[in-house]
Amino acid sequence: MRTGTGLSLAALATKTTFSKSSWERYLNGKTLPPSQAVQELCRLAGEPEGRCLALWELAESEWSGRAAARPTDPPVPTDRADADAGTAAGGRGTVMAILASVCAIAAGGLSVALVLLAGHTGDSRPSAPPASAPAPRCRGATCEGKDPIPMTCGTHPLTLASHRTSTGARLELRYSAECRAGWARMWSTRIGDRLEIAPADGGTSRPHTAEITDGIAAQSYVYTPMTEAGPGATVRACFRPVRGGSRECFDARV
Repeated sequence: MRTGTGLSLAALATKTTFSKSSWERYLNGKTLPPSQAVQELCRLAGEPEGRCLALWELAESEWSGRAAARPTDPPVPTDRADADAGTAAGGRGTVMAILASVCAIAAGGLSVALVLLAGHTGDSRPSAPPASAPAPRCRGATCEGKDPIPMTCGTHPLTLASHRTSTGARLELRYSAECRAGWARMWSTRIGDRLEIAPADGGTSRPHTAEITDGIAAQSYVYTPMTEAGPGATVRACFRPVRGGSRECFDARV
């Protein structure tokens, strides 16, 4: 995308809020860029922001290590795409594979990530049949307490509700119909902020909590583990700021 803009690193620095040295680290894979840098580069390149951020979320989950916890007995891959996905669990190596896919996209290449995330291109030629998304690795009660990203529940999530806290943190309640489970995510946070999710009626499930532990997490999307939620269920997210505010909760019905 950077090549497509025709901008040098110095020019990128003048047109964005990030320095030349920061862009050098991001574009050479030395450091994962924050989501704001991805948004600004998408804007300059004229690319859809949603597609870029969806790829960034996958990369961020691998880079941070949250996607490292894989099922102990994963399903046997049913096709080449699933097999490739299964062998890509290499932490930062996977990040580079995802980012390489983005580069291939800019060059006109094809990748599984693009097939999943790209919209209609306007090309009048017949398009290749879309690749099927990887099957969820859990459903309902078996998703309880698990991370939505490695469970592939975040492929086609619904946003049930959004909330901005008094401290400026942004929150969303997310839901996967395929997994019959919900979770919450936060960004624009501070180290020490906490977010939890639980059924609004209390139920038998205990709350699941995510906490901002370092500066990298504070610049990223951070997810809670999932809680089971079928159609008609109501889930509640509660945010506890480390300072400067009180506990804030909001609900959403599936």
